[in-house]
Amino acid sequence: MLKVFADRGGTFTDIVAVTNNQAIIDRLSRHPERFLIISLPKDQWIIVYKLLSENPEQYQDAAIQGIRDIMGISSNEPIPTEAIEVVKMGTTVATNALLERKGDRVVLVITKGFKDALRIGYQNRPNIFARHIVLPTMLYEQVIEIDERYDAHGNELIPVNIQQVRNDLLAVYNTGIRSCAIVFMHSDRYPEHEQQIAQLAQEIGFTQISVSHQVSPLMKLVSRGDTTVVDAYLTPILRRYVNQVASQLPGVKLMFMKSDGGLVSAQQFQGKDSILSGPAGGIVGAVQTSKRAGFELVITFDMGGTSTDVAHFKGEYERQLDSEIAGARMRVPVLAINTIAAGGGSILSFDGSSYRVGPKSSGSNPGPACYRRGGPLAVTDANVMLGKIHPKYFPSVFGIDDNLPLDKDTVIQQFIQLALDIQTATLNHSTPEQVAAGFIAIAVENMANAIKKISLQRGYDVSQYVLCCFGGAGGQVACLIANTLGMKKIFLHPYAGVLSAYGMGLADMRAIREGGVEQPLSQTLITKLHLLMEYLETQAINEIDEVHSQVEIVQKVNLKYEGTNSTLTVNFADEVAVMRQEFEVEHKSRYGFIQLEKALIVESVSVEVIQKMETLEESLIIRTRPLDEAPASVETVKMFTADRWHNTPVYLREDLQPEDSIHGPAIVVEKISTIVVEPNWQARLTKRNHLILECL
Repeated sequence: MLKVFADRGGTFTDIVAVTNNQAIIDRLSRHPERFLIISLPKDQWIIVYKLLSENPEQYQDAAIQGIRDIMGISSNEPIPTEAIEVVKMGTTVATNALLERKGDRVVLVITKGFKDALRIGYQNRPNIFARHIVLPTMLYEQVIEIDERYDAHGNELIPVNIQQVRNDLLAVYNTGIRSCAIVFMHSDRYPEHEQQIAQLAQEIGFTQISVSHQVSPLMKLVSRGDTTVVDAYLTPILRRYVNQVASQLPGVKLMFMKSDGGLVSAQQFQGKDSILSGPAGGIVGAVQTSKRAGFELVITFDMGGTSTDVAHFKGEYERQLDSEIAGARMRVPVLAINTIAAGGGSILSFDGSSYRVGPKSSGSNPGPACYRRGGPLAVTDANVMLGKIHPKYFPSVFGIDDNLPLDKDTVIQQFIQLALDIQTATLNHSTPEQVAAGFIAIAVENMANAIKKISLQRGYDVSQYVLCCFGGAGGQVACLIANTLGMKKIFLHPYAGVLSAYGMGLADMRAIREGGVEQPLSQTLITKLHLLMEYLETQAINEIDEVHSQVEIVQKVNLKYEGTNSTLTVNFADEVAVMRQEFEVEHKSRYGFIQLEKALIVESVSVEVIQKMETLEESLIIRTRPLDEAPASVETVKMFTADRWHNTPVYLREDLQPEDSIHGPAIVVEKISTIVVEPNWQARLTKRNHLILECL
């Protein structure tokens, strides 16, 4: 049987497959340049495979093509689905649709008088001195105002005029719009009017109907409305993608990663839950592998081709309720991930006076200059120029026939030209390698600032943490990032290059349900909260297909001081004093003060049902060389770091054995990534095949 875990990123699609089929392994072993094969206990193997996310001349969908390549099936043959046990995926389909504004056409149906409520939003001014304010583009195309109203206590003030609404909806339907977002005042508590309109829209023939009391059952019309519109805008695109994948895999158990770090069955995967689908897999992979390595305080650092994602872990996954992604506001639980536009494909440019890294990316098509598709200089090219990436150790998947190595010559030529351009403009006589190092320094500073935002700025001392580095490009800059932040330890898993895909295989099924409360925290409220949580737990359990004994229930409460708007999440307890103490400790850590005289308000509660999944065991490796025998390097190359060229040994990861130590500068090459050990750093391999880098 075959289990497949896939992550479709902006540049590469990573696939980790587990099989006990000897025939598949024998066939793939003949192509060591394309497939990495690792043996596991109990006659099982892991297959690691990377391919470009977009390659329209060769295939329609990268994940499906990856399965075909592993099973040895041509594009016109049906996939023998009886041989596949499960497919777990993360996808950027919805994220890309949001970034490029290519979702479905949406009509917003809202209470009369609030037509522009979502456009006005909260009147945030992120750039307070900007004279020309550019409002974000709205995701909805048309608005229907409905003359209806409940008051805050549930009294019906204005009933719905069904015939009038039918006419309005029909008029919009006839313009070709098929997606409908319904948002009414106070409908988080009194949803009857929304239910009436949803029934009408269904009768008329709208194919996507997102209703706010189901999508985001919390107070605040604007955030509830924003989330509902995002869901209506993205779910149809996502549904088409899911159906396309499912049509190729009939009868296979298909699951997708949600933004909150949990898996869900394909038919229940919604637009609002999909924005951070891929990055969430990376966080799960990083946290679970770090815990296996004995680390409890973790900064996750995922550097891919298009962007870098960082997150903080201190005992449990951190989530945020309110987020803004690609200009769209949402109020759903998502993993607290800070993303910046800096990756291996980030474009390098010189604007006449200063160096720029990103935010635009060269993607996978055309990709960086070295990809042989005529692309611009990017971060990957800078590492090629510095001798940190060597074409002979990089997959040869470039050129017309996908069989050529990286093109180092064009990189050198372009950096020579760029150094001349900089010299002409600024009279600065930097060498081409110094120019490349300058761009890398800027990229590292940008990424280090992203980590400071989620750690130092929130009162956490990062020097106590391990930097769990992954993503195809993570190992190239790990030491430089740690140096900038004063971190002493870096953890690199053997599957670090594909950890987002591996994380899909380590994830559990999760369902989160929330309910609004907005009442002062008191002992008498506890009974009400218990009842609400029981109801939410039932809803969450219904979302999970196969509930069996290993179920964990997590109950949380979102608290805030009366008269404020900043909530903090604490564990639900039967004693008010326990929750208040946890809130005050977190408030003091985050903001530096507490307000003992103020009452606490319970804004909302959440219940998370976690269905534990069977996960992979990792094999231990045994040392066969004498302890006093050092690992042998395969060659010595020139690498530019710390402003000079160094003679640098290159080691193959598969040649290393437990207790081996390597002093920097050195390069450790894997099939799926390159790790640069900078001067004053030491790399050590453990018996779990984990590479631990420590600052000397």
